[in-house]
Formats: sequence, C-alpha cells, structure tokens
Amino acid sequence: MTSWPNDMRSRLAPVLFTIALAACTPAAPTLEPAAAPPTHILQVSNTTALLIAVAAVNDSVAWVSGAGGTWGRTLDGGATWQSGRVPGADSLQFRDVYALDANRAWLLSIGNGAQSRIYHTTDGGAHWELQFKNVDSSAFFDCMDFWDAQRGIVVGDEVRGRATLLTTSDGGAHWTRRADAEAPTTAKGEGSFAASGTCLVTRPGGHAWIVSADAAQTRVLHSRDYGDTWSSHALPFSVRAGTGAQSVSFRDATSGMAFGGGSTAKAGDQNVAFTRDGGATWELRSPLPLASGAWGGVYVPGARRPVVVVVGPSGSVFSRDEGATWTPIDTLNYWSVGFASRNAGWAVGTRGRITKLGGF
Repeated sequence: MTSWPNDMRSRLAPVLFTIALAACTPAAPTLEPAAAPPTHILQVSNTTALLIAVAAVNDSVAWVSGAGGTWGRTLDGGATWQSGRVPGADSLQFRDVYALDANRAWLLSIGNGAQSRIYHTTDGGAHWELQFKNVDSSAFFDCMDFWDAQRGIVVGDEVRGRATLLTTSDGGAHWTRRADAEAPTTAKGEGSFAASGTCLVTRPGGHAWIVSADAAQTRVLHSRDYGDTWSSHALPFSVRAGTGAQSVSFRDATSGMAFGGGSTAKAGDQNVAFTRDGGATWELRSPLPLASGAWGGVYVPGARRPVVVVVGPSGSVFSRDEGATWTPIDTLNYWSVGFASRNAGWAVGTRGRITKLGGF
C-alpha cells in the first residue's frame, strides 16, 4: 500500500471527499424538454360547403368530402386545394372518403335508399364512376374503410335486427351486401353515427372495429377476419337518445380508443374509453372538454408518444397520454379529422373549413 506524506494527505482530503460524495449522490433525472404546442393553420379550401370527412394519404396528399356532392384534394400539403362536385350528386352528402394516393379515391354518400352510394375515381377527380347504389329503402349507410387497394368494407344502420354490411375484394368493382346471418346482431334502431367517417376503422390482418349505439347502449363490434365474423363489447359511456360512441381509432391490433358525443351530450358525460386488448374490455378515461363531445377522433401516426386528436362542433383537443388529460387546440366547428404523420393532419368543418395540424 502506498504511504502518502502528511502534507500530501491533507491536500488530497477535500478532493477525495468530493469524489466519494459524488459517487454516493444519485444522478439527477434527465428531463424531457417541454413539448411545443402543435401547429394550427387555417387553409383556403376553395369551397363553402360543409366538409365532413378526411383521408390523409401522406404529408403532401389529402382528400376531403362533404355536402352538396363536394370533394376536395391537395397535392402540396394544403398550400392549395382543388374542390369539385361529383356530376349528378349535388343533393348528396359525402360523409366518408378513402384515398389510396393522389389519383385513386372512394366517396360514400349517406341517406335512405338510393341516397347511399359509392363513387370511385382513378384520375384525381376528373371523372367519377358510380360503383354502388343502394336499392333497399330500409338501408342507410354510415362509414367506409379499406384494408388495402382491393379489400374494403362499409357499415350501415340496423335492418331486420342486423347491422348492414357491404364488402369488396376487387377495389369496389363489385360490392356485396353480406347476408343477415353474416352481419352482427343489433337492437332495433341501433346504428352508427355518420358524422365524421370514423365510426369504422380497419387494421392490417383483417381487423375491423365499428362503434354503434341506440338509446339504451353503445358498443364496439370487432372482426378479425375481414368482416366474416364479429364479436360485441359494451362501452361504459353515458347513453341517451342522440348520444353514444361516434368514433373509434386503433394504433395497432390491441391498443385503441373510442370517443362519444352527440346532439344531446351534457357536461360530465363519460365519453372516452381506452382498450389494451383489441376491444374486448374498455376502461374510462377523462371526459372530453368539449360541450358536444366528439364527432371524430384519431391517433396521430409517427408521434413521439401515443397522441390522439379529437374534434367536434365545439372545438378540437388532443391528448399525449391516451385520454388521461386533454389540451385544447381551438373552439371552431369541426366534423372530422385525419392524419398522415405527426406533421400533417387536417380537421374539417362548416363553411369549407380546413385546418392543418402538426407538430405532434
């Protein structure tokens, strides 16, 4: 062992004490920088029509749809928007839109009987093909989604005690109405809200989720096999006539959220739920700070942590903790929202309103 002179030991003592103290002191936690508020930019849509649905393809390309047979498209992230009307569809409300790219998109109109239709374009909206026209006066279609370019599904309200389902396996060249025995059992008058195009969502591998409600219950229907079979799971929401689950979104095959609201929503309503098991069970989260609740809500793909954005007629909000807390964005009127990435999302609403959201 080295022997130090007395004067050397006296000079080293403070240094050795400091080193020992540092070794015993826990390291200060590394704090994440405070998250910047999201960006929020009103864009010029070139239409005054009510806009109801969004299909965000990528950071540059997005489609919207709405009342009066209206559709819109941007190719530059919303710097400019092209708008138009489908010929012969001026009286229709396109409550949902699905797009594959800048050229290929589908529009779903809603209403009783022949008002429920599906149109398709392959040339960026220059021409529209009528792929499906409902002939059942009892049927009323609500939402549409696709698993890929060929496989798609449409859901409608209860008819003869069953939800109404259409599916396609050839990009819509043929839409087949599923037999009653293949469709989920529903209560009399039960249906999905056609307010935002988000009452139905698909995920890879054949998963699909539908939210529906009547005056007594609201629930989630789940398929794992492209709509061939369905399971039913109750949502613990406040329910009365005109309320219930309006929107559903999943970030993978197991984690998802459901959002509620409606024309008779009240302060304090339970209207947000989260699932960790693909929708089999749901836990309530903090109610939305929106007077009308939600009309549309989606996960933001590519965000640093799970983020959801929810909109309704009384504004828009977001959550970074899957509904434990909510942060307001604005108080404008919106019907729907869709995101392509953490930097490119669009919310749409009355009088042609399009707001670009990003920075999540």
